[in-house]
Amino acid sequence: MARSNTAEFMEALTLLAKEKGIDPEVLIEKIETALTTAIKKDFPKNEDIHYDIDVARNKFDVSIMKTVVEEVTDPANEITLDEARQVSKRLNVGDKCPIKVDTKHLGRIAVQSAKQMIKQSIKEIEREQLVAQWGGLQDSAVSAEVKKVETDSLNALVSVNGTEVMLFRSDQIPADDLHEGDVIKIYVSGVSSSDRRPTLRVSRTRPELIKRLFELEVPEIADGTVEIKSVSREAGSRSKIAVISNNENVDALGACIGPHKSRISKICEELCGEKIDVVLYSDDPKEFIKQALKPADVISVDIPDEEVRACSVIVPAGQLSLAIGNKGQNAKLAAKLTRYKIDIEPEGGRFFEDKN
Repeated sequence: MARSNTAEFMEALTLLAKEKGIDPEVLIEKIETALTTAIKKDFPKNEDIHYDIDVARNKFDVSIMKTVVEEVTDPANEITLDEARQVSKRLNVGDKCPIKVDTKHLGRIAVQSAKQMIKQSIKEIEREQLVAQWGGLQDSAVSAEVKKVETDSLNALVSVNGTEVMLFRSDQIPADDLHEGDVIKIYVSGVSSSDRRPTLRVSRTRPELIKRLFELEVPEIADGTVEIKSVSREAGSRSKIAVISNNENVDALGACIGPHKSRISKICEELCGEKIDVVLYSDDPKEFIKQALKPADVISVDIPDEEVRACSVIVPAGQLSLAIGNKGQNAKLAAKLTRYKIDIEPEGGRFFEDKN
């Protein structure tokens, strides 16, 4: 590579590494891997490619290494002593002779392939850095400060531990009315896998947020005395959470609701007034389905085949609407909570069915 081109390349490399927060040496390794693929397209039979890249000295040399021999039998990997001496008079038979590669003359397809590999490598490094930075927070609920809300899209830029990420409107609760300076709870689901620059995925609509908020608010859940077995949710409207106590002296429902409903009220307030039903989990599917359909009473649950995970439920005729809920919401959430298709019938006839 010509000296001026090399200097420009090294300057661009240094700036790129600084901008992305990547160690230049790590970036150089990725470039070498990409160039090797490109060079192999033009020199497919060569077995030894050598790189001499030094950012501090603006040095970027790529060479194909050939063994000095008396008689060449493998032109792709061997060179005669006379030819080698034209490169360096110090070379002898058995030595490796560097034949410099002018990367400007590599095939267009090979170069494009190398560029694409370098871009992909940078994305992988950025993703690895994000995972390392956020590994401890992944799958958790954290506080975030709203920094900016876009007027048209209502997407919000939020800050978590000094890092700014986008909370898209689709990941906000429908009733969210965010403003700069607001502090909200968000669920960190992981790092994006899109082709664009990797970023953190955060949400306020995921069912996991409900679980994490209860873990933060209820000490008995945090220490394992009370266990969350299942969660179903229609974000911003209503959720159901099934819990069980691992200590017969601890009331799972009471622990989650709290004195004067203080614990559950705080969670509902965080979620813009979203209603939350806390029900008891049971290993008995019939009993669990009864609990999941609360606040409605259930007369009976019939499960013809547990492997099919479908059931028929009979409720008092006067409680059919309560069991189904507004627009079928109670039944749908119960189905998601239990993972059973639920067919609800009043005493005397069939009116509703839903599946998870």
